[in-house]
Amino acid sequence: MPRLGVNIDHVATLRQARGGYEPDPVMAASMVQLAGADGIVVHLREDRRHIQDRDLMILRETVHLQLNLEMAAEEAIAKIAINVKPDLVTLVPERRQELTTEGGLGVAEHRDRIQAMVEFLHNGGIPVSLFIDPDLTQVKAASKVHADVIELHTGKYANTRRLSERDAELENLVQAAKLACKLGLRVSAGHGLNYQNIQPLKGIMEIEEYNIGHSIISRSVFVGLDRAVREMHDLIR
Repeated sequence: MPRLGVNIDHVATLRQARGGYEPDPVMAASMVQLAGADGIVVHLREDRRHIQDRDLMILRETVHLQLNLEMAAEEAIAKIAINVKPDLVTLVPERRQELTTEGGLGVAEHRDRIQAMVEFLHNGGIPVSLFIDPDLTQVKAASKVHADVIELHTGKYANTRRLSERDAELENLVQAAKLACKLGLRVSAGHGLNYQNIQPLKGIMEIEEYNIGHSIISRSVFVGLDRAVREMHDLIR
């Protein structure tokens, strides 16, 4: 049965807008946990625009679900990961000027660097996921650098406007998931998923987990975090 990982970065974004202490992403994580989610996702960016080091440390002590740390393939952040010991690290591309993560990691183009980071994290006892586009070349490269999981970037699928385009992107996700499974990689998916576009993905049996943040936090403004998480949890199952 598919799992739901909830990204709570946007709670921290709201806090940082005022530079105060609320809303507290750690409290949000507790509420998400009680609402039945299977994991918590946070992105510790180099510029610390939302999640802070202290958040991560407290989350590690208080969250009893899978803690998935998204991070750039940078040594300084990797050392923090080794110290905190999340249950999973997801390597993502990161540019300071972007509003959110744009596109997947170029594993094939930066194989040596990615493989060195995967080995470093593995030596620290941390499984590694790679956030990649649903491209067969990138899936094969993820296998070659010994990743444990791939997270398929669903942003292009989520942003399509025409039915034909959506179907084409959905087929790309299907083929990438099938190949990953054949190569022994576990498969998750995320980015831009919401209460409407999640439905067609449920037919991709290889996807074990959906990581969703913005749409859940947005809906929680109107119906509360508990209900927003429960509704998404029910949809994916």
